[in-house]
Amino acid sequence: MKIAIISSGFLPVIDGVTVSAMMRLQRLSQWGHEVLFFCPDYSALETIYPNWRDYTGNILPGIRVCNIPSTSFLGIDFERNPSIQSYSIVLKELEQFQPDIIHVDEPERLFFGFFRRAGIDYAKKAKIPCIAFFRTWFLSYAEDYIPLPKFAVEIIREVVRRIFAWIYNSYDVTLFTSKIIYQITPQMKIKNAVYANLAGFDAGRFDLNLKEDNFFKNYYNLPELDLLTKLVFVGRLTPDKGWNFTLKTISKLAEKIDLEKVGFIIVGDGQMKDEIINGLRKYTRHVYFLGRVPYDQVPAVYINSDIHITTSERESRGLTVLEAFASGIPVLVPRAGGLVENVQDGENGLIYTPQDIEDFTQKLKQLIDDPILRKTMGQQGLKSVGNYSWDQVIKNLVEIWEQKVNEANQISSFK
Repeated sequence: MKIAIISSGFLPVIDGVTVSAMMRLQRLSQWGHEVLFFCPDYSALETIYPNWRDYTGNILPGIRVCNIPSTSFLGIDFERNPSIQSYSIVLKELEQFQPDIIHVDEPERLFFGFFRRAGIDYAKKAKIPCIAFFRTWFLSYAEDYIPLPKFAVEIIREVVRRIFAWIYNSYDVTLFTSKIIYQITPQMKIKNAVYANLAGFDAGRFDLNLKEDNFFKNYYNLPELDLLTKLVFVGRLTPDKGWNFTLKTISKLAEKIDLEKVGFIIVGDGQMKDEIINGLRKYTRHVYFLGRVPYDQVPAVYINSDIHITTSERESRGLTVLEAFASGIPVLVPRAGGLVENVQDGENGLIYTPQDIEDFTQKLKQLIDDPILRKTMGQQGLKSVGNYSWDQVIKNLVEIWEQKVNEANQISSFK
């Protein structure tokens, strides 16, 4: 097949969208498909991502990455989104490539850049399928990024909800990887939703032999951290990741927990970096900012930590939860979104009531105070990773693509 993919992001940015995109391209290349992959141009961020050129052009046999002009997204300096001027490049490249199908990741985010429904106009003209892949419901971010009164945010939310439904419903199907999010598609007014096992995860990267004595001394020159109970936070340092709630809980934690025995490990970067570090350091000196840890070094950080925490209430799936499970450590997560899909409360982690500082504090204290409980939950977590092999989930996606291409060909043959 000849497949055109329009994506909101790609490597060297590291997140669920970009990692899954690379895994997908690797398999499609191995299986003999041709792919034209569109993503933002990261040249403006060369000081942050000096190796961005490694992921552009003909990166694999049959795979060409086309970086299109981009601008900052939501004011986040290390996030890019295609610009409105770039869509003409997309159309020109599609005309030359002549794909059998178009696949669009995060079409509502791309709409913010193109101010068009990505791929739809070309697909209708060429009479080929155009498929949307749901990643995140961006409406849930409104209150994090729109500094307006709540009633005004709600009005904006309703208007944008209708626009987003119009965007998604214009595609042949909208694919969902989370059963929990799929179940609320009627509330989203998305009428073409299809659930499938499409969320990949490479558990093999997380080798428990990476656990070693004095790990943080040897690799990060942080000998004191090895002596503490280590809480690891992994992800963007932005409002949508729940950091405002985390900062609100720290004073209560200081009352209930001896923070001299606990280390806060922060993996990631973002606009709230200084606010987070300064906010935590008002109550404890044991705050360790590791920044953007290279992809291949992330497993060792997890495995040498004790508890993974996320306070984000916006996740559609929660890759970091699976990473923690594969590392043999328990998780603490809010009862929100797709995070809880793999968490059995009291078995492989603990779930707290969203925005409930008392509940969060009590459950974190329980995990900190009981190393035997942490070990037991970590062992259960190893059993919870499930069947998310990249080969299988990408095979599932290819089967959906092939089905839609065959349907389109049959319709054409009848005319």
